[in-house]
Amino acid sequence: MRVFVTGASGWIGSAVVPELIAAGHQVTGLARSEATARALAAAGAEVRRGTLDDLAVLREASAAADGVIHLAFKHDVAFSGDFAAAVAADRRAVEAMGEGLAGSGKPFVLASGLLGVAPGRVATERDQPAGAPGSGPSARMETARLTLSLAGSGVRTSVLRLPPTVHGEGDPGFVAALVGLARDRGVSGYAGDGANRWPAVHRLDAAALFRLALEKAPAGSVLHAVGDEGVPFRAIAELIGRHLGVPAAPIPAEEAGAHFTWLAPMVALDSPASAEATRELLGWRPVRPGLLDDLGEGHYFANASSAMSQ
Repeated sequence: MRVFVTGASGWIGSAVVPELIAAGHQVTGLARSEATARALAAAGAEVRRGTLDDLAVLREASAAADGVIHLAFKHDVAFSGDFAAAVAADRRAVEAMGEGLAGSGKPFVLASGLLGVAPGRVATERDQPAGAPGSGPSARMETARLTLSLAGSGVRTSVLRLPPTVHGEGDPGFVAALVGLARDRGVSGYAGDGANRWPAVHRLDAAALFRLALEKAPAGSVLHAVGDEGVPFRAIAELIGRHLGVPAAPIPAEEAGAHFTWLAPMVALDSPASAEATRELLGWRPVRPGLLDDLGEGHYFANASSAMSQ
């Protein structure tokens, strides 16, 4: 297939692109900068210059492709405090790409999130959370519903939900931030008794699932990229503490905002998830190390930067 990929040079996209190319697909990646364009070309992809705001570019690139994987999101805007604006831009981008694919029967795979889908119990692919526009991270779930609805317009849509911890060497995300915070604060913190659970997946296992979704997921599919169903947050904190030589300890609720900064709303969430239906549907089998084993390999502590906690 000729595959158009947004977010192709990001943490997950930079694993998805070689996964697709190794399987014989031709990849065109959206690049918003010269540096991104060079990285994509070096990876063997063709380059389409533009951003998520260039709706005509998105529409045309989607129409010219045999399938689309949408990984990009305005994380910089979201984490600066305007999550609603990032969600609105994402929705417009999905609408444009959906228009480009309408009536074609071609696949469109959207990256979405798992955190908070079914708080306090194991989330399955059947769960459909009731997100509301403008209500923070849950508002992004509205875009997932929009994507699934495009199946009625002749697009083979699927929504691939990712855990908060898509881990691996070079990870710039949540786990790296927790390591940086523990190093800066001198304590590896958790909320309450730390029994709340986070699902996790290795980046390379997630990349393989994106390829399988593109190739054979039925229209309207909801997929879970889950390797670890639910890792107790305290176990994560304790392992980080052992590697850094700092204590692991609960952080009082009134101090959580100052300690965890932008991670504070998420560290106490209990959000385990299953991928049983996804494995049965697509034959996907995670083969990379789980989160705790990956942390045990040590690369997070060699590469951790306190800048993540700023």
